Amino acid sequence: MNWAFLQALLSGVNRYSTAFGRVWLSIVFLFRVMVFVVAAEKVWGDEQKDFKCNTAQPGCHNVCYDHFFPVSHVRLWALQLIFVTCPSLLVIMHVAYREDRERKHQLKYGDNYRRIYQNTGKKRGGLWWTYILTLVFKIGVDATFIYLLYHIYEGYDFPPLVKCTQDPCPNTVDCFIARPTEKRIFTIFMVVTSFICILLSIFEIVYLIGKRCCECFSSKTHSLNSHRLNWANLATLCELRISGSDCYPKNPQKHPRK
Repeated sequence: MNWAFLQALLSGVNRYSTAFGRVWLSIVFLFRVMVFVVAAEKVWGDEQKDFKCNTAQPGCHNVCYDHFFPVSHVRLWALQLIFVTCPSLLVIMHVAYREDRERKHQLKYGDNYRRIYQNTGKKRGGLWWTYILTLVFKIGVDATFIYLLYHIYEGYDFPPLVKCTQDPCPNTVDCFIARPTEKRIFTIFMVVTSFICILLSIFEIVYLIGKRCCECFSSKTHSLNSHRLNWANLATLCELRISGSDCYPKNPQKHPRK
């Protein structure tokens, strides 16, 4: 499988991510994509060929293998990586839409135009919501695939011996999984990295919401202080006019005293 497109996607979205998002991208690319491409595909490459059962009954081997491995781990992880990384494309598309809108606005009004966005990549307005929704979607995808992996295989363990009673097997037959310990280690590793990615996405959502709340509170506080200062200046000016204080500017032509 060619992961060049996925690598370009992760590199592009890295420019618009927070610190938590960059750590998430590093973990996904180094500890999930690279491990999947370099090691996992080779570990599961012989799973069906080396799945042995102590019977020569035609069809029993295939039925037992399908019963214990209804979906390949490798294909399940490939789907998970695709679904968990593609939402990042929405952020890139949204930024591209902003840049195109800004370019058309400049062509319409010339060089002295008023900018629509001060920074097209800054997470404000619709882009902020797009980024939050992609994080929620990533959390949902990772959590769903962790559950599916546990539900389909009834856990994350690989026993070296499994007993099969499916038809057309003549009786209970013993089947042996190839390299069960190695498969168990890689399965636990992928599940743990998925949990770490979920935690990082949750931290990033909390960080973005907290940062936005702080900015709104700071903006309201600044506006309130400015409003109070304007009222204080107006009250002082009224007092000076009433009392006829010498605090008037000493320019009788511009400010004649009454």
